[in-house]
Amino acid sequence: MSTRSEQHATFSIERVFDAPVKRVYDAFATEAGKSRWFAGGGKWDLMERKFDFRVSGRERLKGKWKDGAITDFDCTYHDIVPDQRIVYVYDLYHNGNKLSVSLATIEFAVAGAGTKLTVTEQGVFLDGYDDAGGREQGTRKLLDQLAASLQGADFRGNSP
Repeated sequence: MSTRSEQHATFSIERVFDAPVKRVYDAFATEAGKSRWFAGGGKWDLMERKFDFRVSGRERLKGKWKDGAITDFDCTYHDIVPDQRIVYVYDLYHNGNKLSVSLATIEFAVAGAGTKLTVTEQGVFLDGYDDAGGREQGTRKLLDQLAASLQGADFRGNSP
């Protein structure tokens, strides 16, 4: 039998985006918006994407990286307050191994003409596959991709 372990950790990241709250919120709340930044880009092949953004709805994103590794994000939404808050729980897998179970809260607030976004994640990282430091670093990279996606036309094709 393999050795099992659990590492619990919490992190919080604050970012200010040069975009109104509605635009940043839509980047999480619409399939078109989320597809622009929450994916592997040209570094992977999409295997599955499901997007049901509502309380009790599920989101799944699964892809195969160029090196053959497969990652799988499986999420259930628990609380949604439009333009203010999203709370969800997700499991993350790598090559079929469960890396972690996390509770994530995304908060949106007006910051001048822009948006202050706060991401707080509480996770249990399983069997040494991942850790909070790596997850926080990965979340920061995703927020960089979000910032890039907020440039140009909005997620309905309108100019900012």
